[in-house]
Amino acid sequence: MTDRMERQFRFALEADKEKRIGRQTYLSNGAEKENDAEHAWHAALMAILLGEYSNEKIDLLKTVTMLLIHDMVEIDAGDTYAYDDNAKQSQREREEKAADRIFGMLPDDQRDRLRGLWEEFEAAQTPEAKFARTMDNIQPAMLNCATDGRAWKEKGVKLSQILERNKITPEGSKALWEYSLNNFIMPNVEKGRIINN
Repeated sequence: MTDRMERQFRFALEADKEKRIGRQTYLSNGAEKENDAEHAWHAALMAILLGEYSNEKIDLLKTVTMLLIHDMVEIDAGDTYAYDDNAKQSQREREEKAADRIFGMLPDDQRDRLRGLWEEFEAAQTPEAKFARTMDNIQPAMLNCATDGRAWKEKGVKLSQILERNKITPEGSKALWEYSLNNFIMPNVEKGRIINN
């Protein structure tokens, strides 16, 4: 086995750890919470299904790759809950350190490519990154709605928090943001599962 292949397999094995990083969003059955790998797979699948609604033409393979690797840094940095303002203060520093180690396991060309895609996702400036961020935000909203707002209720989430978190979501797809707002979010506000303020 070449050194290149050895490094690729080490990275692939390291990626398995993402399955152990818990998130706050419940699976659609409402009985258990998803992990980072499940979230990444689900968001990537949704991008394949819903890519036609992107505001701009996107390279779908690039977008899917971005979604599959966007939370790998959480292997070291841990999941930062969307509405945890204290944890967000150190999030970037923790995640950059994790990105150095995790993507650094790869051969240089793949390290640079995947680290670059992770940085591109974080910056949310390209059509692919904007659409990937839309999927990253809409996927948990869909699951929260499917579970009658269970996580929203448990965490006392406010509509203002959701709107702030989703302020860039329409940049990837206005149509999908409107669908999410009208079908996932506002019905849960009306039912008292999201605090209306």
